[in-house]
Amino acid sequence: MRPAGVLSGYAAGLAVVFAAAMALGSAVGPVGTAGTPAAAAHDSHEEPQAQAGAAVGGLAVSEAGYTLQLAQPVVAAGRPADFRFTIGGPDGQPLRSYRTSHDKPLHLVVVRRDLAEYRHVHPVLGSDGTWSIPLTLGRPGPYKVIADFVPPGRTSAVVLAADLTVPGVYTPESELRPAKTTAVDGYDVTMTGALVAGGDSPLTFSVSRAGQRVPDLQPYLGANGHLIVLREGDLAYLHVHPGSSAHEPLSFVADVPSPGRYRLFLEVRHDDAVHTASFAAEAGAS
Repeated sequence: MRPAGVLSGYAAGLAVVFAAAMALGSAVGPVGTAGTPAAAAHDSHEEPQAQAGAAVGGLAVSEAGYTLQLAQPVVAAGRPADFRFTIGGPDGQPLRSYRTSHDKPLHLVVVRRDLAEYRHVHPVLGSDGTWSIPLTLGRPGPYKVIADFVPPGRTSAVVLAADLTVPGVYTPESELRPAKTTAVDGYDVTMTGALVAGGDSPLTFSVSRAGQRVPDLQPYLGANGHLIVLREGDLAYLHVHPGSSAHEPLSFVADVPSPGRYRLFLEVRHDDAVHTASFAAEAGAS
């Protein structure tokens, strides 16, 4: 194919994705609305016993003087990409120093808008302030990139988000129905509790395999488990850690901001592998 044909085909693929993204945006509201809170409520050094998200993040590309800047806002489906980005600081220069939070200087979540694809990864920081990581996204569609980090001089995280496009035909998956049990990698994970908007929501997760409880979950990123909560539509973000020292069951306290549907991603480590269980849940009014 001649270069002009390649470019026109690529543009057509982009048009399909952008049209789908715009349709989704009109249904659920704009992403990155100015003035939306973007600081998550977790500390980088003293881990609370029960950690709730007092404020959601991931709704703005800039917050508190920091800006998420993607080197490439478009990546091809199914192909490894050398994904790079910087965090611009208040001085306009790439931030080069970060406080460690749960064993890492920065946590990166990449999720498709319909929540059908999810990655929680940890890029490498270069000397010039550029973060990089090999990233492969399997299916076309509009994605959101969420960076969760603690700058020097702060004790709470800044959570920024930017849009990422994977060109091609985007077919959103149907919504998951709320369920208390899900299966992943040969494990069964059961959730006890319910989300209530505007207050503490205690949640407990039990992990079993072949009908037997798994008592020996391994620490992962400085905790016995991690719970990422995303609001369907705008993908408002909470990162919550368990409050119990016991490995299993895992107890969390989430604080979701509004009634509606949420997707919960529970990350646990067992047999030296990380397993991510996905739940859909409906938050009722308090």
